Amino acid sequence: MSLKIFIVEDDEAYAEFVKKSLRKKYQVYSFANAEDCLTALRSITPDVLILDYNLPGMTGIELYEKVKDSLPASTRVIMMSAIEDGNLVLDFIRKGVRDYVVKDDNVINTLISVIEGEDDIFFDD
Repeated sequence: MSLKIFIVEDDEAYAEFVKKSLRKKYQVYSFANAEDCLTALRSITPDVLILDYNLPGMTGIELYEKVKDSLPASTRVIMMSAIEDGNLVLDFIRKGVRDYVVKDDNVINTLISVIEGEDDIFFDD
């Protein structure tokens, strides 16, 4: 059975790029905002939750804080952003997010590495 992955990304073209790339290996659900993801979480529990930091309305970290207590400990949460800011990453760590992926040319390979548990990484070198 393939892993269920939720992607919350408001950039439609970027979300489609990530979804198409991951769909080859995983069952992927995509949401344009935190609210749609919250609705889906009532009926589906993802194995991996990929959150864009900058979302309209509720940010990715706010969404995480809202759902973290209802997610199984086995659910891997990955924060994804184009922002490379050490202070922001430290804030994610303090709030319990262990994986951070920068939106760059290697984003798909990095996501797959994190999803597969090959690395606990915060920065893609």
